[in-house]
Amino acid sequence: MQIVFANNEHIDLVAPLFDAYRVFYKQESDLEGSRKFIQDRISNKESTILLALDDNQKPLGFTQLFPIFSSVTAQRMYILNDLYVNQTIRSKGVGTALLNAAKEFCKKQGYKGLVLQTETHNPAQELYKHLGWEADPDLHFFWKNPEI
Repeated sequence: MQIVFANNEHIDLVAPLFDAYRVFYKQESDLEGSRKFIQDRISNKESTILLALDDNQKPLGFTQLFPIFSSVTAQRMYILNDLYVNQTIRSKGVGTALLNAAKEFCKKQGYKGLVLQTETHNPAQELYKHLGWEADPDLHFFWKNPEI
């Protein structure tokens, strides 16, 4: 297995994974919309996507990092909004490899850290804890625009 930084050549590999990720979170399947979303993020350099590939270049999973800033510490961070591993190969180390690659990338960039946004009942919570992620009790508010 290898972890690569997704670029325009990987859009058609990431899009089905991203669509499956959205379906996992109870969204309607929309492969074309997923493809456009990923293409826009890559083309506009709005996120960093780490893609796990097997030895035959078949996509196994991905994580997507979005840059953010901490005004208090005046430092850059990433928010890890998306982590998905193909259901047929879970518990084989792909998620661990993606999370560790995200941490290493963050370190190399000199960023303060990673913020993980996930549902509290997500089964991957144990993996996050095992890999040294800590829950932050101070970050638990969210405002949702009622017009969207």
